[in-house]
Amino acid sequence: MALNGKRILLIIGGGIAAYKSLDLIRRLRERGAAVRPIMTAGACEFITPLAVGALAADKVFTELFSREDEQDVGHIRLARDCDLIIVAPATADLMAKMASGLANDLASTVLLATHRKVLLAPAMNPAMWSHKATSRNVAQLRDDGIHFVGPETGEMAESGEAGRGRMSEPLAIVAAAEALLDEAPKPLVGRHAIVTSGPTHEPIDPVRYIANRSSGRQGHAIAAALARLGCSVTLVTGPVTLPDPAGVETKHVETAREMMAAVEAALPADIAVMVAAVADWRTVFDEGHKIKKQANAAPPALQLVENPDILKTIGHHAQRPKLVVGFAAETDDVEQNGRAKLARKGADLIVANDVGHGTGVMGGARNQVHILTPEGTDTWPDLDKDEVAARLAKLIADKLAT
Repeated sequence: MALNGKRILLIIGGGIAAYKSLDLIRRLRERGAAVRPIMTAGACEFITPLAVGALAADKVFTELFSREDEQDVGHIRLARDCDLIIVAPATADLMAKMASGLANDLASTVLLATHRKVLLAPAMNPAMWSHKATSRNVAQLRDDGIHFVGPETGEMAESGEAGRGRMSEPLAIVAAAEALLDEAPKPLVGRHAIVTSGPTHEPIDPVRYIANRSSGRQGHAIAAALARLGCSVTLVTGPVTLPDPAGVETKHVETAREMMAAVEAALPADIAVMVAAVADWRTVFDEGHKIKKQANAAPPALQLVENPDILKTIGHHAQRPKLVVGFAAETDDVEQNGRAKLARKGADLIVANDVGHGTGVMGGARNQVHILTPEGTDTWPDLDKDEVAARLAKLIADKLAT
């Protein structure tokens, strides 16, 4: 709800990533924000003002010396009549202008005249991003109080080019904007949380692995919810297709042993929320080649060995966090099995849920959970996973405050 009713001035720079700004406008508006666009001359070479205006449902501003708009000093009005300015894509040229205090077009003039928070989503070739001049400009802008989201690492629009320079995806930019405009209390400022998320992949051979249906949605949502309350969050995630939550330090792993190592490396912490659906077993031997089917032969036997129990290890660790929260994904006797886990794993709280066939919880967008503590059980209604995360983050903050 941080964006509901907020006025966003969106400056679209001249880069191929400008096409993402169309989806960004839609994402901002569906969260209740009003979007007023400014397009640079370069941006108009990649996407049209007609498309931008249609999605924003507002006028698109492109000219500094517009006879109509400047009769009431339009660039100053644009600079002040908003709650946040987002620049996406933020090109190397536009950032250089900002760092130098130049104002030779509408976008740079507005950015020099504003007193509002500014969020940049850089997008450029990796060589441009890593250039010393860009590094100096970024450092200057950070010193000036400018906020950044991205850039990310990946394939570039140019054939054969890859590296850091991709503009963050629209949802990541939205999350960063929400964090900047969130005026809610921050009861977890100064606290550090470790959150695990997603499945683990335990290799059988180079092309096969043992895994489960966890999407990571709930773990990622909890990491983001804790960060919104001011917490410093280390998210250790198995293989998922979700973007990294904004404002969260994310570490990517594949196996249970890698996850265990990453969690221990992140200690000490005040809070541990072990959401990941860690594979209970792995194969004794990870074959170095693909196991081939043999005609008229039985399938090969897989010899399994138990993986490290991350929740139990942290629950009894010498550097045990003050509050340890575990998850129990069950298909039957949910509360009974979850309560047994509470006692066995050394957790303060277990979030138990039914992931049986037909529930749609694993991989889905909703969840119904039971909060199990030594004192009793609190059953929450069926909720969106983001709402479960928000409620759990508040519960964690309340418990640490007592």
